[in-house]
Amino acid sequence: MTWWHAVVIFVAGLWAGTINTVVGSGTLVTFPVLVALGYSPLTATTSNAIGLAPGTVSGAIGYRDELKGYWPQVGKLAVASFFGAICGTILLLSLPKDAFETVVPALVGLAVVLVIVQPRVSAWVTKRREENGTVQKIGPLLLFLIFLIGIYGGYFTAAQGVMMMAVMGMLMSESLQRLNGVKNALSAVVNIVAGAIYAFIAPVSWPVVALLAVGSTIGGQLGAKIGRKLSPKVLRAVIVVIGLAAMVQLLLK
Repeated sequence: MTWWHAVVIFVAGLWAGTINTVVGSGTLVTFPVLVALGYSPLTATTSNAIGLAPGTVSGAIGYRDELKGYWPQVGKLAVASFFGAICGTILLLSLPKDAFETVVPALVGLAVVLVIVQPRVSAWVTKRREENGTVQKIGPLLLFLIFLIGIYGGYFTAAQGVMMMAVMGMLMSESLQRLNGVKNALSAVVNIVAGAIYAFIAPVSWPVVALLAVGSTIGGQLGAKIGRKLSPKVLRAVIVVIGLAAMVQLLLK
């Protein structure tokens, strides 16, 4: 790894950690960068999952005030995310390498679409918060959907946060900021579980992991503290442009 590769990966991790905490989909920054630098899609995915895990933890800690008194509920949802992440990781490691490289452009495309529609999801969730004064308990349907999102996150992490926000917005009655805190906590669970498994039985670039871990941890705190002041439109535009470029690059390989 050259010094400028290291700088690029660190900056990508920093940016991804910030974006993940604010709007999600930081993987659409780091994954294309790693592929562009010559790493295989599989190695990029596994190294990315491990490297961004500290950033998701950092973001969840940054939202600890929003989650005060709500950790028992987060724990219930985390169980579903935990088992979903295990299933997604097993799926990634069980399928042939060629199968993953074939489907990954479609997954990137799906993630880009989710990022584009994210403002509508947030607006809908906010409107529902205002209209619905009742408190809804965490039920089997929500747990099942969080489990499915965990599978997706364990297989390919990009935009899992947008999916979580949409599902929780439909089936929970908490404030948008609290839901964002829950999203960060659940994303941390998925990334930690997937990363722990990848670390032992998957191809991983540890220098990449180290750079992403440091960058995303700092970014997670930046996202929690000043990220709310950044323009969500600008953040989404960056994610969409990079995601589209990655999709084109993967299709042309």
